[in-house]
Amino acid sequence: MKNLVYASISIIVLFCFNASGQNQNTIQLDTIYANDYTNVALFFPEPIRQGIVGSTDYVFSFNRDEAQHLGLLQAKPGKPSNLLVISTTGSVFSYLVVYKESITQYSYFIDPLDRIGFENHNSRDPIHVSEEIKTSSETPPFPYNRYCEYLIQKKQKIGRLKTRNQGIILSVANIVFYKDALYFVMEIENRSRLDYDFNYLNLSTQTRLKGKRKSMQKLPKETLYTHQVPEKIKAWEVKRFIYVLPKFSLSSDRRLVVDLSESQGERELQLKINPKYINYPN
Repeated sequence: MKNLVYASISIIVLFCFNASGQNQNTIQLDTIYANDYTNVALFFPEPIRQGIVGSTDYVFSFNRDEAQHLGLLQAKPGKPSNLLVISTTGSVFSYLVVYKESITQYSYFIDPLDRIGFENHNSRDPIHVSEEIKTSSETPPFPYNRYCEYLIQKKQKIGRLKTRNQGIILSVANIVFYKDALYFVMEIENRSRLDYDFNYLNLSTQTRLKGKRKSMQKLPKETLYTHQVPEKIKAWEVKRFIYVLPKFSLSSDRRLVVDLSESQGERELQLKINPKYINYPN
Protein backbone atom coordinates (compact mmCIF):
# COMPACT_ATOMS: atom_id res chain seq x y z
CA MET A 1 0.00 0.00 0.00
CA LYS A 2 2.80 2.40 0.95
CA ASN A 3 4.64 1.68 -2.31
CA LEU A 4 1.44 2.47 -4.22
CA VAL A 5 1.18 5.86 -2.44
CA TYR A 6 4.80 6.70 -3.27
CA ALA A 7 4.25 5.70 -6.90
CA SER A 8 1.16 7.91 -7.13
CA ILE A 9 3.04 10.87 -5.72
CA SER A 10 5.88 10.37 -8.19
CA ILE A 11 3.45 10.27 -11.12
CA ILE A 12 1.74 13.49 -9.94
CA VAL A 13 5.05 15.31 -9.51
CA LEU A 14 6.29 14.13 -12.92
CA PHE A 15 3.01 15.19 -14.56
CA CYS A 16 3.20 18.68 -13.03
CA PHE A 17 6.77 19.22 -14.16
CA ASN A 18 6.07 17.98 -17.68
CA ALA A 19 2.83 19.93 -18.01
CA SER A 20 4.51 23.19 -17.08
CA GLY A 21 7.45 22.55 -19.37
CA GLN A 22 10.06 22.77 -16.58
CA ASN A 23 13.05 20.56 -15.98
CA GLN A 24 13.00 18.80 -12.63
CA ASN A 25 16.72 19.32 -12.18
CA THR A 26 16.28 23.10 -12.19
CA ILE A 27 13.75 23.14 -9.33
CA GLN A 28 15.17 24.10 -5.93
CA LEU A 29 12.84 23.24 -3.06
CA ASP A 30 12.61 25.41 0.03
CA THR A 31 12.63 23.63 3.35
CA ILE A 32 9.86 23.75 5.95
CA TYR A 33 10.53 22.43 9.45
CA ALA A 34 7.82 20.92 11.66
CA ASN A 35 7.41 18.79 14.79
CA ASP A 36 4.74 16.76 16.56
CA TYR A 37 3.61 19.23 19.25
CA THR A 38 2.97 22.42 17.26
CA ASN A 39 1.06 23.32 14.11
CA VAL A 40 3.05 25.03 11.38
CA ALA A 41 0.67 27.28 9.43
CA LEU A 42 1.14 27.69 5.67
CA PHE A 43 -0.76 30.55 4.03
CA PHE A 44 -0.89 30.13 0.25
CA PRO A 45 -1.63 32.98 -2.20
CA GLU A 46 -4.47 30.89 -3.69
CA PRO A 47 -7.00 28.51 -2.07
CA ILE A 48 -5.78 24.93 -1.66
CA ARG A 49 -7.40 22.17 -3.72
CA GLN A 50 -5.02 19.29 -2.99
CA GLY A 51 -2.13 18.60 -0.60
CA ILE A 52 0.05 15.48 -0.61
CA VAL A 53 2.97 14.46 1.61
CA GLY A 54 5.40 11.72 0.67
CA SER A 55 5.62 10.02 4.07
CA THR A 56 3.20 9.02 6.82
CA ASP A 57 5.55 10.80 9.26
CA TYR A 58 4.08 14.08 8.01
CA VAL A 59 0.47 15.29 8.08
CA PHE A 60 -0.79 18.20 5.98
CA SER A 61 -4.36 19.22 6.75
CA PHE A 62 -6.58 21.79 5.02
CA ASN A 63 -10.28 22.50 4.57
CA ARG A 64 -11.52 19.95 2.04
CA ASP A 65 -15.13 21.15 2.17
CA GLU A 66 -14.49 24.82 1.39
CA ALA A 67 -11.25 25.87 -0.31
CA GLN A 68 -9.15 28.15 1.91
CA HIS A 69 -5.63 29.61 1.83
CA LEU A 70 -4.56 27.97 5.12
CA GLY A 71 -2.88 24.58 5.54
CA LEU A 72 -1.41 23.03 8.72
CA LEU A 73 1.69 20.85 8.81
CA GLN A 74 2.77 18.47 11.59
CA ALA A 75 5.59 15.92 11.70
CA LYS A 76 6.94 13.12 13.84
CA PRO A 77 10.56 11.92 13.94
CA GLY A 78 11.54 10.43 10.61
CA LYS A 79 13.39 10.99 7.38
CA PRO A 80 12.89 14.19 5.34
CA SER A 81 10.08 14.06 2.80
CA ASN A 82 8.24 16.35 0.38
CA LEU A 83 5.00 18.33 0.35
CA LEU A 84 3.12 18.94 -2.89
CA VAL A 85 0.27 21.48 -2.93
CA ILE A 86 -2.01 22.31 -5.87
CA SER A 87 -4.21 25.41 -5.72
CA THR A 88 -7.71 25.86 -7.10
CA THR A 89 -6.22 27.68 -10.10
CA GLY A 90 -3.76 24.87 -10.87
CA SER A 91 -0.62 26.46 -9.38
CA VAL A 92 1.83 23.86 -8.08
CA PHE A 93 3.98 24.38 -4.96
CA SER A 94 6.56 21.87 -3.74
CA TYR A 95 8.66 21.89 -0.57
CA LEU A 96 11.09 19.71 1.31
CA VAL A 97 9.67 18.97 4.78
CA VAL A 98 11.96 18.05 7.66
CA TYR A 99 11.26 17.03 11.25
CA LYS A 100 12.98 19.22 13.82
CA GLU A 101 12.48 18.96 17.57
CA SER A 102 12.84 22.70 18.16
CA ILE A 103 11.57 25.19 15.57
CA THR A 104 11.50 28.98 15.56
CA GLN A 105 9.13 29.67 12.67
CA TYR A 106 5.51 28.67 13.08
CA SER A 107 3.92 30.36 10.07
CA TYR A 108 4.87 30.77 6.43
CA PHE A 109 3.24 33.19 4.01
CA ILE A 110 3.88 31.53 0.68
CA ASP A 111 4.92 33.89 -2.09
CA PRO A 112 3.27 33.40 -5.50
CA LEU A 113 6.76 33.42 -7.02
CA ASP A 114 7.46 30.14 -5.17
CA ARG A 115 5.23 28.13 -7.49
CA ILE A 116 7.16 25.59 -9.60
CA GLY A 117 4.66 25.45 -12.43
CA PHE A 118 1.05 24.72 -13.32
CA GLU A 119 -0.96 21.52 -13.30
CA ASN A 120 -2.17 22.37 -16.79
CA HIS A 121 0.12 24.17 -19.23
CA ASN A 122 -2.89 26.20 -20.42
CA SER A 123 -3.48 27.61 -16.93
CA ARG A 124 -3.21 31.38 -16.69
CA ASP A 125 -0.98 32.89 -14.01
CA PRO A 126 -3.51 34.65 -11.70
CA ILE A 127 -0.84 36.68 -9.91
CA HIS A 128 1.32 37.52 -12.90
CA VAL A 129 2.62 41.05 -12.70
CA SER A 130 2.36 42.61 -16.15
CA GLU A 131 4.21 45.51 -17.67
CA GLU A 132 1.28 47.77 -16.73
CA ILE A 133 2.33 48.00 -13.07
CA LYS A 134 5.84 49.23 -13.72
CA THR A 135 6.40 52.50 -11.93
CA SER A 136 9.52 53.64 -13.76
CA SER A 137 11.33 53.22 -17.04
CA GLU A 138 14.06 51.22 -15.32
CA THR A 139 13.60 47.55 -14.50
CA PRO A 140 13.99 47.03 -10.73
CA PRO A 141 16.16 44.15 -9.52
CA PHE A 142 14.44 40.78 -9.34
CA PRO A 143 12.61 39.69 -7.27
CA TYR A 144 12.19 42.87 -5.20
CA ASN A 145 9.74 44.68 -7.46
CA ARG A 146 7.35 41.74 -7.94
CA TYR A 147 7.38 40.76 -4.29
CA CYS A 148 6.89 44.39 -3.23
CA GLU A 149 3.86 44.65 -5.50
CA TYR A 150 2.48 41.53 -3.85
CA LEU A 151 3.06 42.92 -0.33
CA ILE A 152 1.48 46.28 -1.19
CA GLN A 153 -1.81 44.49 -1.75
CA LYS A 154 -1.72 42.42 1.47
CA LYS A 155 -3.59 43.58 4.55
CA GLN A 156 -1.30 41.75 6.97
CA LYS A 157 -0.15 43.71 10.03
CA ILE A 158 2.77 43.15 12.37
CA GLY A 159 1.72 45.47 15.22
CA ARG A 160 0.89 49.05 16.17
CA LEU A 161 4.12 50.69 15.03
CA LYS A 162 3.29 54.34 14.43
CA THR A 163 4.07 57.89 15.43
CA ARG A 164 2.49 61.25 14.58
CA ASN A 165 3.32 64.93 14.42
CA GLN A 166 1.09 67.85 13.36
CA GLY A 167 -1.40 65.67 11.51
CA ILE A 168 1.19 63.45 9.81
CA ILE A 169 1.13 59.76 10.80
CA LEU A 170 4.09 57.51 10.02
CA SER A 171 3.60 53.77 10.55
CA VAL A 172 5.33 50.50 9.72
CA ALA A 173 2.41 48.32 8.62
CA ASN A 174 4.40 45.14 8.12
CA ILE A 175 7.89 43.66 8.28
CA VAL A 176 8.38 40.56 6.15
CA PHE A 177 11.42 38.31 5.77
CA TYR A 178 11.86 36.77 2.32
CA LYS A 179 14.98 35.34 0.67
CA ASP A 180 17.69 37.07 2.75
CA ALA A 181 15.95 40.46 2.80
CA LEU A 182 13.62 42.36 5.14
CA TYR A 183 10.70 44.18 3.55
CA PHE A 184 9.42 47.19 5.52
CA VAL A 185 5.91 48.15 4.41
CA MET A 186 5.52 51.84 5.31
CA GLU A 187 2.50 54.12 5.42
CA ILE A 188 2.28 57.90 5.60
CA GLU A 189 -1.14 59.38 6.33
CA ASN A 190 -1.73 63.10 6.00
CA ARG A 191 -4.57 64.27 8.25
CA SER A 192 -3.64 67.91 7.92
CA ARG A 193 -4.85 70.54 5.48
CA LEU A 194 -1.40 71.02 3.97
CA ASP A 195 0.28 68.68 1.50
CA TYR A 196 3.33 66.85 2.83
CA ASP A 197 6.36 67.01 0.52
CA PHE A 198 8.50 63.92 1.01
CA ASN A 199 12.19 64.68 1.54
CA TYR A 200 13.74 61.42 2.77
CA LEU A 201 13.17 58.41 5.02
CA ASN A 202 16.21 56.86 6.70
CA LEU A 203 16.51 53.63 8.67
CA SER A 204 19.31 53.22 11.18
CA THR A 205 20.17 51.18 14.25
CA GLN A 206 20.61 52.89 17.59
CA THR A 207 22.71 51.60 20.48
CA ARG A 208 22.84 52.92 24.03
CA LEU A 209 26.49 53.10 25.08
CA LYS A 210 27.12 52.09 28.68
CA GLY A 211 29.21 54.03 31.15
CA LYS A 212 29.07 57.26 33.12
CA ARG A 213 28.58 59.30 29.99
CA LYS A 214 25.72 57.57 28.25
CA SER A 215 25.14 58.47 24.64
CA MET A 216 23.32 57.16 21.61
CA GLN A 217 25.12 55.85 18.55
CA LYS A 218 23.20 55.64 15.27
CA LEU A 219 24.39 53.58 12.31
CA PRO A 220 22.56 53.90 8.96
CA LYS A 221 21.26 50.71 7.33
CA GLU A 222 21.88 49.88 3.70
CA THR A 223 18.80 49.95 1.45
CA LEU A 224 18.65 47.40 -1.36
CA TYR A 225 15.55 48.72 -3.08
CA THR A 226 12.62 51.11 -2.59
CA HIS A 227 9.16 50.67 -4.07
CA GLN A 228 6.57 53.36 -4.83
CA VAL A 229 8.12 55.98 -2.53
CA PRO A 230 5.89 59.08 -2.90
CA GLU A 231 7.07 62.59 -3.69
CA LYS A 232 4.00 64.18 -2.12
CA ILE A 233 1.22 63.08 0.23
CA LYS A 234 -1.76 65.33 -0.35
CA ALA A 235 -4.11 66.45 2.42
CA TRP A 236 -6.25 63.54 3.71
CA GLU A 237 -4.30 61.07 1.57
CA VAL A 238 -2.58 57.81 2.58
CA LYS A 239 0.46 56.48 0.73
CA ARG A 240 1.96 52.99 1.15
CA PHE A 241 5.48 52.13 0.02
CA ILE A 242 8.27 49.64 0.78
CA TYR A 243 11.94 49.75 1.79
CA VAL A 244 13.96 46.55 1.26
CA LEU A 245 17.00 45.96 3.47
CA PRO A 246 19.48 43.10 3.75
CA LYS A 247 18.60 40.61 6.48
CA PHE A 248 19.78 41.63 9.97
CA SER A 249 18.94 41.10 13.64
CA LEU A 250 19.19 43.27 16.75
CA SER A 251 20.37 42.62 20.30
CA SER A 252 18.23 43.66 23.26
CA ASP A 253 20.18 46.92 23.77
CA ARG A 254 19.61 48.10 20.18
CA ARG A 255 16.62 49.28 18.20
CA LEU A 256 15.75 50.36 14.70
CA VAL A 257 15.01 54.04 14.14
CA VAL A 258 12.97 55.36 11.21
CA ASP A 259 13.46 59.08 10.49
CA LEU A 260 11.06 60.89 8.15
CA SER A 261 11.90 64.38 6.86
CA GLU A 262 9.71 66.95 5.13
CA SER A 263 11.03 68.96 2.22
CA GLN A 264 10.81 72.69 2.98
CA GLY A 265 8.94 72.02 6.19
CA GLU A 266 9.40 71.18 9.86
CA ARG A 267 7.09 68.20 10.28
CA GLU A 268 9.81 65.70 11.16
CA LEU A 269 8.93 62.26 12.57
CA GLN A 270 10.93 59.54 14.28
CA LEU A 271 9.70 56.00 14.95
CA LYS A 272 11.64 53.62 17.20
CA ILE A 273 11.12 49.89 16.67
CA ASN A 274 11.71 47.22 19.30
CA PRO A 275 14.17 44.42 18.35
CA LYS A 276 11.43 41.76 18.62
CA TYR A 277 9.75 43.09 15.46
CA ILE A 278 13.05 42.77 13.57
CA ASN A 279 14.08 39.39 14.96
CA TYR A 280 10.61 37.85 14.52
CA PRO A 281 9.16 39.34 11.31
CA ASN A 282 6.27 37.93 9.31
